[in-house]
Amino acid sequence: MGRTLTLPTIVITGLGAITPLGLTVEEYWQGLVNGRSGFGPITLFDASAYPVSVAAEVKNFDPEKYMPLKRVDRTSRCIQFAIAASNMAIESARLDMSREKPEKVGVIIATSGMMSIIADEGEVLRKKGPMRIDPLGITKTAPSMVTAQVGLEIGAKGPNTSLNSACASGSDALGIALNHLRLGHANVLIAGGAEANVNPIAIASTARVGALSREKDPGKASRPFDLNRDGFVFGEGAGIMVLETLEHAQERSAPILAELAGAGWSFDAYNETAPDAETQAIAMRMVLQDAGVTPEEVDHINAHGTSTRLNDAAETRAIKMVFGDRAYKIPVSSNKSMIGHLACAAGAAEAVAAVMTVREGIIPPTIHYETPDPDCDLDYVPNKARRQTVNVCLSNSFGMGGQNCSVIIKRFP
Repeated sequence: MGRTLTLPTIVITGLGAITPLGLTVEEYWQGLVNGRSGFGPITLFDASAYPVSVAAEVKNFDPEKYMPLKRVDRTSRCIQFAIAASNMAIESARLDMSREKPEKVGVIIATSGMMSIIADEGEVLRKKGPMRIDPLGITKTAPSMVTAQVGLEIGAKGPNTSLNSACASGSDALGIALNHLRLGHANVLIAGGAEANVNPIAIASTARVGALSREKDPGKASRPFDLNRDGFVFGEGAGIMVLETLEHAQERSAPILAELAGAGWSFDAYNETAPDAETQAIAMRMVLQDAGVTPEEVDHINAHGTSTRLNDAAETRAIKMVFGDRAYKIPVSSNKSMIGHLACAAGAAEAVAAVMTVREGIIPPTIHYETPDPDCDLDYVPNKARRQTVNVCLSNSFGMGGQNCSVIIKRFP
């Protein structure tokens, strides 16, 4: 006979966020509920020759406020975002590592590393030869070093994994952490995503694919679900959660913010860049099953909502496939209208927003929304936040290439 496995409840006890809307979770949340745009002209490099001039940059970030100067000198902007947000989440969770078994605390963070540093070092190699390469280049750029540096910072000796599944990565990290905890591989996991993609190579290559908005007015550059949308705006930052089993959280009297109730995955196997609504629907159905939630119980969908022609229409179709007529009654909104697309960190930063939505009973809007699209005909919470009780929030992350991940955040208890 088969054995029924009783899975432990996994809760969220700490949050950290470094975003274009602010350097704390509270600043991020207030920016979202007030419908504030984090967009502006690109300042991190000279973009005058680029077809794209707008990005969502993190402003006034001083890494020395979050880590020793020695670590600052040995890390990249992406890693610094990860360390800062992780320390913030740990403080929020009141997690004292001196009281934890280090082998039962781990780190799982999604990232693409730092492509721009690799490109710069390639130029040094071509012009000056191999002996002039930065000896710390690999430790600053390798995606694995994001989780390694966070693990070093906090002394965590449990599972330590970096991952990249494009725009689904941040949610993937949360889902993988969820299952590690369910299976007893750790008591506590620091999980989320970090990205610093406002750099020449990321902007140029993504613009060439045709995915970025070429709108020069920051007030119109990202318009999820709007008829006149023309692509997304790159953002940067990090979203991190402290996840732990309910039993462990209660043993240490931790603040319990919400429950991470489930995760669902699928892969389009369809096209390198075009999305497939039917496969996106599979991920949503899977997360509902995993979380033990019915379609009728979902109060809000935090959409992937990139502001591209194909994605927004596909996501709308996928939601209708899963929820039927009820899709028209569920508020659907896109944080990317305010923070841009944080790539590998997007799902994690948006999950932080989902936790706050469940806790505060306020649904952030989709801003810059003006003209309805007949192919996108749901309730997108246009331009103004909505006060509403949210017990269950489903958050979507769909990656370029076809990787899909959905997670569910539930009110606790």
